[in-house]
Amino acid sequence: MARPLRLEIEGGVYHITSRGNAKQLIFLDGSDKQKFLETLNSVVERFNWLCHAYCLMNNHYHLMIETSDGNISRGMRQLNGVYTQSFNKRHNSVGHLFQGRYKSILVDKDRYLLFLCRYIVLNPVRAKLVKSPNAWKWSSYKATIGKTKIPPFLTVDWILSQFGDDKTEAIADYKKFVLAGKSEEFPWRDVKGQIFLGVYVSLEKYRKLLKGKEGLKEVPRIQRYALRPTLEKLFLESKYEDKK
Repeated sequence: MARPLRLEIEGGVYHITSRGNAKQLIFLDGSDKQKFLETLNSVVERFNWLCHAYCLMNNHYHLMIETSDGNISRGMRQLNGVYTQSFNKRHNSVGHLFQGRYKSILVDKDRYLLFLCRYIVLNPVRAKLVKSPNAWKWSSYKATIGKTKIPPFLTVDWILSQFGDDKTEAIADYKKFVLAGKSEEFPWRDVKGQIFLGVYVSLEKYRKLLKGKEGLKEVPRIQRYALRPTLEKLFLESKYEDKK
């Protein structure tokens, strides 16, 4: 089975999703969700991450993570591994909890971070579990708008700073921004090679990132050749060279 490619970039911003194996539930109750958040807190602290947004559904979760040290793979291995052990012990079960490896998309912070944070906290609304993001306990929305205490692992400063310096006004504008995005879907058409969203990485840098990756042949072809120019582009460049 093909293994998703992981790009480790200092200062990289990632949209992370992880789903239950065979569509099974990964959270059976509130205690499970609380344990996951406790695990996330320790991982964020240990790996020097910034968590801009999160949402825990019943059979999957979403995270918006910024890595200062380029260590998304090690941190995610710790997060899912420790939580799986806790879940299996608590529910007297064995085996895999998550469906393969987590999925990650490297995101352009300035262009997409704010919109993806909105997309994340609106998950329960789109799933028709609640009518308002304020009604879902297990996301970062209520902490971001000041309805609940901000957990140690969550940073809301960057999001609110996009709406001005006055915190009260920023929260009010953020709430309007979120509610205006209820019908918005994930911008899949803008994702390149299943791994880039609005991120420009030169071909030379991409090759350096790939160099030394173990099991590269097992990586999906679409990811290995994410920056390969299209035939149309090569044809146009060839015509241009002929005219020179």
